[in-house]
Amino acid sequence: MARIKLGLATELRLGNLEARRDWGFAGDYVKAMHLMMQAATPEDYVIGTGRMKSVRELVEAAFEAAGLDWERYVVTDQTLHRPAEVDLLCADPKKARTQLGWEPGVSFDELVAMMVESDLRLLSDGADPYEDSWP
Repeated sequence: MARIKLGLATELRLGNLEARRDWGFAGDYVKAMHLMMQAATPEDYVIGTGRMKSVRELVEAAFEAAGLDWERYVVTDQTLHRPAEVDLLCADPKKARTQLGWEPGVSFDELVAMMVESDLRLLSDGADPYEDSWP
């Protein structure tokens, strides 16, 4: 999306837009890890937001944050569909919430805005973190 916004690309090719995931901010997960390390006894925890959004919703939010109409640029490519797609992936962070007092602090919309801002800034500064993945 950032490449399109800056005129460096004309389309974004994606696979399954209906796949749903539990999208979360890495910084929130690091806080969860820190809390785990402070616990008196080691235990297993599932960390995530507990909320699912589709790839389509992520794309819509990212393009909206950049002021672009995603439907003009996104191309669904069947070759990018995963052969063994897991359609729903959602964490249940209840144990981390009750035992560690952990809650994710960054919402989905905040996360997408942060990602868009970061990519636009990197590309505007001449860095392209996706350079090797583009034809």
